[in-house]
Amino acid sequence: MAEPHATTSDARDEATTPDVTPGLQRRTMLKGLAIAGAAVPVLVACGSDDKSSDDASQTTPPSTPSSGSTGSSSGGGSGEDVVVKASEVKVGSGVIVPDQHIVVTQPTAGTFKGFSSTCTHMGCTVNSISDGIIHCPCHGSMYSIKDGSVTGGPAPAPLPPKPVKDEGGNIVLA
Repeated sequence: MAEPHATTSDARDEATTPDVTPGLQRRTMLKGLAIAGAAVPVLVACGSDDKSSDDASQTTPPSTPSSGSTGSSSGGGSGEDVVVKASEVKVGSGVIVPDQHIVVTQPTAGTFKGFSSTCTHMGCTVNSISDGIIHCPCHGSMYSIKDGSVTGGPAPAPLPPKPVKDEGGNIVLA
């Protein structure tokens, strides 16, 4: 008589015991949501702030040339794409091209330099250029237009270079 009772108990346990897999999936999902929720304030802190309208002329994306004026695109060319027109990059200043994540500067007449537009401190996008300095709005990091080196603020490293060259009045990635 002990055996039927054990069998009935086993059958009841199987019928009422939930599968552990959904619980693990819920727990895993909740952990993921908690981690994602914790990341949101960090991402918000790295967003741009629109307080710096003084340098709007240098932070506005440059006009995009027509598709016919981009670099060589036929027959084994390097596939160069125009970053900005050379005439838009003023000597002693530069242009930030947000959609390409690049800053193009002209420290001296005819010398063009390219750098990543992502601050090396917390990943914010630099937003202005004045007096030979590229500025990050988030925590005050500053970089030289000559070589991307840190000139102030908490940035731990220079802006990574992005080689560019002048191709017939258009600045393209080299």
